[in-house]
Amino acid sequence: MGKITGFIEFNRELPSKNSVNERIKDFKEFQNHWSDKEASEQGARCMDCSVPFCHSGCPLGNIIPDWNHMVYLGEWENALNILHSTNNFPEFTGRICPAPCEASCVLNINSDSVAIEHIEKAIADRGWKEGWIKPIKPIERSGKTVAVIGSGPSGLAAAQLINRAGHATTVFERSPEPGGLLRFGIPDFKLDKDIVNRRINQMEKEGVVFKTGVSVGVDINSDELFQKFDAICLASGSTVPRDLNVPGRDLDGIYFAMDYLTSQNSAIASNRTLNPSITAAGKKVVILGGGDTGSDCLGTTIRQGADQIHQFEIMPKPPQVRIDSNPWPEWPMIMRTSSSHEEGGIRDYEIMTTSFTGKNGKLEKMECVKVKWDNESNNSTSPSMQIVPNSKFELNVDLVLLAMGFLHPEKKGPIGQLGVNVSEKGNVITDQNKMTNVNGVFAAGDMVRGQSLVVWAIAEGRKAATGINKFLSNKEKCQ
Repeated sequence: MGKITGFIEFNRELPSKNSVNERIKDFKEFQNHWSDKEASEQGARCMDCSVPFCHSGCPLGNIIPDWNHMVYLGEWENALNILHSTNNFPEFTGRICPAPCEASCVLNINSDSVAIEHIEKAIADRGWKEGWIKPIKPIERSGKTVAVIGSGPSGLAAAQLINRAGHATTVFERSPEPGGLLRFGIPDFKLDKDIVNRRINQMEKEGVVFKTGVSVGVDINSDELFQKFDAICLASGSTVPRDLNVPGRDLDGIYFAMDYLTSQNSAIASNRTLNPSITAAGKKVVILGGGDTGSDCLGTTIRQGADQIHQFEIMPKPPQVRIDSNPWPEWPMIMRTSSSHEEGGIRDYEIMTTSFTGKNGKLEKMECVKVKWDNESNNSTSPSMQIVPNSKFELNVDLVLLAMGFLHPEKKGPIGQLGVNVSEKGNVITDQNKMTNVNGVFAAGDMVRGQSLVVWAIAEGRKAATGINKFLSNKEKCQ
């Protein structure tokens, strides 16, 4: 695969980015494109490793060495066809996936991995530019109907494949526009919404019907929907956020991260870029949570003109390199610096918030303590946390964003109305075909897995589509 000596001749080189001073002026994407020569060299680095561990690192089973080789040869359309055979939306994953495939790349044992994610993005962007990506309509219709509830990456992947299998597919989305977190949760500087729109347009031309502003379980009863359609796919995500139950939580100025990000994305969509419903402009901001959502909040607060930004994480600061107990090809639990971290903000670790205070119902201060994690003093596999004595401190703050993840899907609505079983953690239980305990009702994505990656969401949606097609085919034979 690639060039026999490519991984020796060429270093890992990512596409250039606009300077920090330039890119924080707006919410536009700032990653530039490779030249054909640069892309070919990066594809050439994919070595003939015999056992491509990148396959096991990718939930979609992307045939990575094959399309890397096609890019090296300059056969872009072939690369796109290989990529689309396993991934409905490579332009999404090429932008917002943390790339577990790269972590398990054989080169990553003692060198820099192949730039798989950026090659994937380059292939998809080239496909759209050249007009190779077109609607794919089913050859014939089955006469069966399927309702997909939720239009995030899992729902979209399921809907596209179910429709292409010939079953009339309707997607129900409670937001004003389809896309789920792709549209409302991911900042535009990471994923421009025109990129989402063109996939939605492709799916509409293929025959998928989108009904937006419709909350299943509220605007239409789930049982009624169940009677109208031959199968239902639940793909509404894990949407109940983890809260922080400390004194003062109800003060004005404390928001869940997703509410904050949605306010900015909605403002951009409405041409009100500088007037979101929640803004960090001129404020002292604290972001609680050190993951990707916290990073997205950081980049957004910087662009909104925050006066000062802290990002606190309760867990210890990760090491710079793998530790012995975290060997390749496992996902490396190491310190990462996102593009937003390059832009500013102060990061600190092992910080726990104990209370918020303010006047007239408005947030003014937060109280925190330092904590320490101990892996050795107890017999359990989970480390214990202890508060560091005399470590209490206060911080003046105007805006706090809770980016601490999600717990489980909402129990009200389809889950409760249809009588779908859930696990102890509150996630939907399915069989190997993604069917729930209710015959004809399937589920996919974060509703099943819990909060996870976009690549897992797409993989789950594809698997649900396969299960639904199998179910409808067998149902037809029985009749």
